[in-house]
Amino acid sequence: MGKPYSLDLRKRVVAAVLSGGMSRNMAAKQFGVGISTAINWVKRQQETGSVAPGQMGGHRPKAISGEHRLWVLQRTKGGDFTLRGLVAELAERGVKVDYRSVWEFVHAEKLSFKKSVAAGERDRPDVARRRAQWIGYQNRVEPERLVFIDETWARTDMAPLRGWAARGHRLPAKVPHGRWKTTTFLAALRHDRIVAPWNASSRWLEGP
Repeated sequence: MGKPYSLDLRKRVVAAVLSGGMSRNMAAKQFGVGISTAINWVKRQQETGSVAPGQMGGHRPKAISGEHRLWVLQRTKGGDFTLRGLVAELAERGVKVDYRSVWEFVHAEKLSFKKSVAAGERDRPDVARRRAQWIGYQNRVEPERLVFIDETWARTDMAPLRGWAARGHRLPAKVPHGRWKTTTFLAALRHDRIVAPWNASSRWLEGP
């Protein structure tokens, strides 16, 4: 933000118009300021008796505060939401904000952009009952008897799609092109080791 013109220059321009008989255009050209600037200074002098500049910058009150802040914090705990959705919901409550204001709010409140996905079937009574039974039974299971099957994969085209570069320049990158290949890897996970690893070539890497 630029600095305001000095008070001395303001007074000289206004004096040239009100006392020196110059027009606002002539005074603006003589002192090297914009014509609209000279007009506004003279108007300010006539209306307020001073040409001192008003306050520039300063603290801007938050768009979402007070009871609306509490409502948004409670709303974000109630399930899925989007920033544009919050803009619309706040508008329904009489709070007019834009996307940027909501974006700044959620970051100032340190809300994280994460989601933990769970199976919707958990809400079914039969599934909930079986889950409760399993949770109660877990402490009876010997960890040594547990075996989990896990799968992962990798493709030759797994490369970042974007990167940083100087403005106006593209970021060159080299990736495999043509016939891409996928490698799948499965293994049994025990509490202290991995057993029976196997890849897509159907070749056992080691015994159990």
